[in-house]
Amino acid sequence: MTTVTRFAPSPTGYIHVGNLRTALMNYLIARKTGGRFILRLDDTDQERSKQEYADGIMRDLEWLGIHWDRIEKQSLRLDRYAEAADQLRASGRFYEVFETPVELDLKRKKQLNMGRPPVYDRAGLNLSDDEKAKLRAEGREGYWRFLLNQNRIEWADGILGPISIDAASVSDPVLIRADGQVLYTFASSVDDIDMGVTHIVRGADHVTNTATQIQIMEAMGGTPPAFAHHSLLTGPQGEALSKRLGTLSLRDLRARGVEPAALLSLMARLGSSKPVELMTSMDELAEGFELSSFGAAPTKFDAEDLFPLTRTYVAGLPFAAVAGRIAELGVPEGMAEAFWSVARENITVLDDLGQWWTLCRDGAEPLVAPEDEAFVREALALLPARPWTQATWGEWTEAVKAATGRKGKALFMPLRKALTGREKGPEMSDLMPLLQAVRGV
Repeated sequence: MTTVTRFAPSPTGYIHVGNLRTALMNYLIARKTGGRFILRLDDTDQERSKQEYADGIMRDLEWLGIHWDRIEKQSLRLDRYAEAADQLRASGRFYEVFETPVELDLKRKKQLNMGRPPVYDRAGLNLSDDEKAKLRAEGREGYWRFLLNQNRIEWADGILGPISIDAASVSDPVLIRADGQVLYTFASSVDDIDMGVTHIVRGADHVTNTATQIQIMEAMGGTPPAFAHHSLLTGPQGEALSKRLGTLSLRDLRARGVEPAALLSLMARLGSSKPVELMTSMDELAEGFELSSFGAAPTKFDAEDLFPLTRTYVAGLPFAAVAGRIAELGVPEGMAEAFWSVARENITVLDDLGQWWTLCRDGAEPLVAPEDEAFVREALALLPARPWTQATWGEWTEAVKAATGRKGKALFMPLRKALTGREKGPEMSDLMPLLQAVRGV
């Protein structure tokens, strides 16, 4: 049997790290088994769904190298959902209800006060046709619930282990709103059966959805896929991440210079028993991916963890991979490769190249301590004329040492800070041939 997985985002916003975790797990399962991966846009909410978000989702996935075998839009399948709804009505599993949100809230409060679980009382099942007609005449709009079989719903979860939920403790879910909008629980169930989805990985907040969807799928004559529910992400101190997800969209992380390999490497291992390590190909990610290695405990995510991985990835890039970017900075072709060799170990993201080229081209504001001012003036007076080579730094510091008696850190650090405005950076013998200007000289 061919493995089929899917990622079903709503195009009502941009993908964030929580979405990516779901997408990547499903993609790697398909990739590892030679299966198929479906991108399915849950766009039945016509008011909130926007094409710009759908385009953004596809752009983000392509940036990461997550390629889908087919794309589906739920908005193009409304006739199929109507057909499935008629099938469930005919079999007695759909029933129309009319309670308002206020009435439902009062029912819940009454049940809680009586020490009962706040489960829908199925009052709609007892309505006669005449009673329904009267409610409609009063301006009530009917909506549709799925009639659950009140037995235990069980499955072997790929991450959480054996799950058993008493359907009697769950309200019959609303599947079609009064305005006719098909809700996620129903549309997703129909799609998963029709599209032959065999494995679904999603967040632990969907566990109850899974229980009801299993019954919906079975009621339509389908075989439910294998389910797994990954832990939810929290902030680095265990705080809820939901309020920060807007700042953790993939487009924002990309704008901060995070590399796809760093993001994928972290998300493929975060929350698992395996160590996070930089992996540079999708095949490598898939080979090391084991769903059983993930735990159920909430998983801490810190965006700052992406930058050491990005730094390692960037440092390993060959010159050919960055030649175009370096040319765009205006680095002369004859010194471009030497510039990359010097800068690569001293940047975190590729955008940092710009500040190093500005330093080489224009010089830096000298960083000179008051006690070093006389020493630096004397040293700069001894600076050899251009062109500078890799030997220049050693020759110059030897001359300054002989003239001033300084040595070690007291000799080298003030000179580095005077030329670069920084306490740290590349080997000065490598950097000096690239310096087009030195302020104060």
